Amino acid sequence: MKILKNKSYKVLITTVPFGDKNPLPLVLLKKAGFEFLINPLNKKLTEDELLQMVPDVDVIIAGTEKITAKIMDNAPNLQLISRVGIGLDGIDLNAAKNRGISVSYTPDAPTSAVAELTLGIMLTLLRSVHLSNIRMHDGHWQRFFGKRIANCTVGIVGVGRIGSEVLRYLKSFNVQKILLNDLHRKSNIDKDLNVEWVDKKTLYKNSDLVSLHLPLTPKTHNLIKKDELYLMKADAALINTSRGGIINELDLYNAMKMGHLSAAAIDVFDDEPYKGKLIEVERCLLTAHMGSMSADCRARMEQEATEEAIRFLNNEPLKGSVPNQEYDLQQHE
Repeated sequence: MKILKNKSYKVLITTVPFGDKNPLPLVLLKKAGFEFLINPLNKKLTEDELLQMVPDVDVIIAGTEKITAKIMDNAPNLQLISRVGIGLDGIDLNAAKNRGISVSYTPDAPTSAVAELTLGIMLTLLRSVHLSNIRMHDGHWQRFFGKRIANCTVGIVGVGRIGSEVLRYLKSFNVQKILLNDLHRKSNIDKDLNVEWVDKKTLYKNSDLVSLHLPLTPKTHNLIKKDELYLMKADAALINTSRGGIINELDLYNAMKMGHLSAAAIDVFDDEPYKGKLIEVERCLLTAHMGSMSADCRARMEQEATEEAIRFLNNEPLKGSVPNQEYDLQQHE
């Protein structure tokens, strides 16, 4: 651990908005006596933009922007990257490790918000609420037949924190069948749920809804491509509220333009803000990476990340240190 003595610590907050719903994180930083700067561009930073901001910072309270080895090399005082949220694909973990920079995150805080959004999207797609809204705003009265979620087979790929929470919510809807896929079969899944552990191909072929809850790693990048899409039922729906890059966006666009899949919903993208071709597909519901954007979960994420920064600079143990297995995953890139 690098501890710099006899200096005023500087904290860069790159994620925005920050402190809007609950100013406590900013109060904590002021009380600790740390100098801090909130991203003045009020948008997701590019590498070049971030390079200009980091030369004298000790801690980055980070969002989803890329924090590369180049950025770390331009930040000689950097001691900690405290990630607001769960995704780590934007941080070069091994570059940080090699430079003695600690990394922490807040994996539990966004769970409920992302799971709830996922469930809301499921119901929206099954009943074509998004399409009816478009029609009404265009002045057309059009009703859509849909499906009840209780009568559907739901496929969950990734049964970690968020996938497990989605399962808990689905229990209330009496879903007739749930197919699960994960690297590790979980023995603690609720026995009252009608679940079946299957391989990915079986899940894709038999699900009416496929929902992804995975980290972005070399193994999950482009996990869903043309072949996987066409394994799915023609009237299936696909949801990604996890990480951009897991679904090949161009392959999804081409499949949907050809009439395959009844619907899709994408909250996360390769490049954000998203300006790609899926905008042309009205039955593809697009949201602006807002899975964690409930006031309470966002406030918790910000507070936990800030507390980690204060803890670290006070030479106290971190509570959210990134586990070694996350570093190992990136080494296989």
